[in-house]
Amino acid sequence: MTFKRLSANKLALSLAVTSALGGSFVTANAAEQDTQAQENIEVISVTGTRRSLRSIAESSVPVDIITSSDMASTGQLEISQVLANQVPSFNFPSATLGDGTDHAKPAVLRGLAPDHTLVLINGKRRHSGALLNLAGVVGRGSTAVDLNMIPTSAIKRVEVLRDGAAAQYGSDAIAGVINIVLKDASEGGNVSVTYGEYDTQMAGAPNLESTYADANGDLAFNLGDDREISDGATRTISANSGFALSDSGFVNVSIEYRDNSPTQRSGFDPREQYSRLDDGSLDPREFTIDRYNHRFGKADLEDYALFYNMGYELDNSLNLYSFGSYSKREGNSGGFYRRGQDSRNVLALYPDGFLPQIETDVEDYSFALGLESETGDWTWDVSANYGRNDFALGVVNSLNTSLGATSPTEFDNGALVYDQFIVNGDASTTLDLGLPDDVFFTLGAEYRHESYKIEQGEEASYITALDSNGNPIAAGGAQVLSGFGPESVTDESRHNVALFVEFDTYLTDNWNMVLASRYEDYSDFGNTFTSKLATRYSVNENLSLRGAISTGFRAPSLAQSSYRQISTVLENNQAFEVGLFPTDAPAAQALGAKQLDAEDSVNLTAGFVYTQGNFSLTVDAYRIDIDDRIVLSENLSGAAVQQILADAGELNTESVRYFTNAIDSRTQGVDIVATYLLQLDNFGDVRLNAAANFNDTEVTHVDDNPEQLNSLGDDYVVFARREVGRFEEGTPDNKLNLSAVWNFNEWQTTLRATRYGEVADISTTSDRDEYLDAKWITDLEVAYRPNDEWKFALGANNLFDQYPQATVDNIGYSTFSQIFPYTPYTPYSLDGRFLYGNITYSF
Repeated sequence: MTFKRLSANKLALSLAVTSALGGSFVTANAAEQDTQAQENIEVISVTGTRRSLRSIAESSVPVDIITSSDMASTGQLEISQVLANQVPSFNFPSATLGDGTDHAKPAVLRGLAPDHTLVLINGKRRHSGALLNLAGVVGRGSTAVDLNMIPTSAIKRVEVLRDGAAAQYGSDAIAGVINIVLKDASEGGNVSVTYGEYDTQMAGAPNLESTYADANGDLAFNLGDDREISDGATRTISANSGFALSDSGFVNVSIEYRDNSPTQRSGFDPREQYSRLDDGSLDPREFTIDRYNHRFGKADLEDYALFYNMGYELDNSLNLYSFGSYSKREGNSGGFYRRGQDSRNVLALYPDGFLPQIETDVEDYSFALGLESETGDWTWDVSANYGRNDFALGVVNSLNTSLGATSPTEFDNGALVYDQFIVNGDASTTLDLGLPDDVFFTLGAEYRHESYKIEQGEEASYITALDSNGNPIAAGGAQVLSGFGPESVTDESRHNVALFVEFDTYLTDNWNMVLASRYEDYSDFGNTFTSKLATRYSVNENLSLRGAISTGFRAPSLAQSSYRQISTVLENNQAFEVGLFPTDAPAAQALGAKQLDAEDSVNLTAGFVYTQGNFSLTVDAYRIDIDDRIVLSENLSGAAVQQILADAGELNTESVRYFTNAIDSRTQGVDIVATYLLQLDNFGDVRLNAAANFNDTEVTHVDDNPEQLNSLGDDYVVFARREVGRFEEGTPDNKLNLSAVWNFNEWQTTLRATRYGEVADISTTSDRDEYLDAKWITDLEVAYRPNDEWKFALGANNLFDQYPQATVDNIGYSTFSQIFPYTPYTPYSLDGRFLYGNITYSF
């Protein structure tokens, strides 16, 4: 089937990025067997050019390729975890107690924000998630593509471009590009079942054996050894199959179901849970209540996903392709426990206190349709794609305190909805411009429409009940997460048009040069022009030098420019509005907010590629300067702020935060990737891989306070030290991945060790800063394949059950350092050792 090979070539690395770089790319596994290398060569594609395919080592920028077999041997069941396990500059922090972020965790590339990485499916822009991450964790203030909505069973391979690509694809491609290539086989398939759970001992978190009253009548505790836990059962069932469409096409379908039970890594709560008795003694219930009353760990998640990929040759020159998806996730995670004596509790409903829980119901779907063909000397591709993410929020096991004993305990909080529609086209040909080689010329255009909505929740989720005098009775809104009220409802949209060109030629037999430029015009903030120059020089058949310089941008997301989350709080028996306001809101403008502008970047990359037989080495240094980064301000409150707001007519607004282009940053680092295939004669072969990333981000400039805040003193800053620390030290300053895959007859053994460098959780004051030392995490899997159909595997992730230093050891004892024993800034899983088994049947 001619179309199948053409489609694979077209979709494999449908990165106009790579077309601008004039060739193929280096993978992290470039030293695989010759047969694998030949397979990789077959699928290398250069979108918008008909240059002959070249060897996998001929790349102008660093690209990692993770194949489906690589993913299958990690024991990881989500694509974000797979990438964190295999790509040293990719990190997936362990966010927990982060509201909706627990259900859609963001990931980062090269220490930048989650929305600095562009995600593609088969070379086409993937839609973002609707959730705006507002919790105090890595990725705060960003919206990002929810990678874990994409099942690993549907993926043929993942291509991670570690270089700026805004000149090819527009906004978001500052840190790099992740292109997910879907499976395209027209026959065969597999069914896979995986079960695993955590079997761990929490280092630094002693088990509570009993509670008693000491000689002073205060609570005291008998503690045992570090707590041992088995929980977090994970069940995954997936299937993939390819089907031929007559003799002219294919359709490949993947389905996956994941059921992830929650994990519990909290410590015990040492606080008094009840008010003292009249004689001042402890309530007897203090000695029997369950003090493991928080949920600190992974959320309870259930995922369903259906993906398809299709291609059909309509005639000898016209080919139709399509792909699409439907994914659904239901989640539940805990908030902060409300004790029985808490003023936010209603004893008639919860005499022993309650743990409010956030529930999500996320629906995500997409559809793409395109045509590609050749007309004369031109090759062209025209496509349209639509994507939508609907993120519904709710609260259970909670209450609205102001409604008293009549309050419901479950709430519909409303929903966040993002969608995008894209039409794009590109065409390419060769031009004779009198240079030593023909110039491969590409031009294209794109139209994109986006919309963002905040939908209102039920009234009980946000209202504050008033007494007969019109005064608030108690705190309003659903406890743990107030619903979206009428003032939060949002329905915003925008569109942009882009034009781009690329020129690719050889100045000599050994010297390739590429120039790419892009112009974009947005309906909400204006236009921008970006460009890229990339080059590669072959010193000899073993050594090549490469580098690129580019300008880039990232447009403010619709969520950042239009999000409203306004809650009513009770202060001195008076209701005030607090929350996040868009920059055009009077409350935000009274405190200096200005219309958001795009972030601007300059990206430099320089390195070399060396190959010799079964050995491959790539070294790439980079520097990324970003001006006018979009960040979330501090929560501005206090008497002086309230006076400013009152003078502006905002009498009932108590505190404000908003997005602002407040900082500049510089990220510098180096990526090193080495691979070697060791032949062991009668004992099979071992594929060795070592990859390292050294990365440093510095906030080089913080804007002065706006004029409205200048007179308020040093206590009022729009962007404070904790946020600076999150940017500079919230992800590892270095990361090392080592792996060995031994294939021997029917057996395959995979051993991986990852070293995560130092990470810091910066606080508002230096004495509360928490630094985590570097840590090695080791994974092991042994797989047995008795024939071509069956595969059986057993494995352990975090084999040696490693944890970060306990918070109580880092910053001393406090109530909450006991309850939450580890910082969520930990760059690896906080859940300890994970044991799993897998059975796969292929047909």
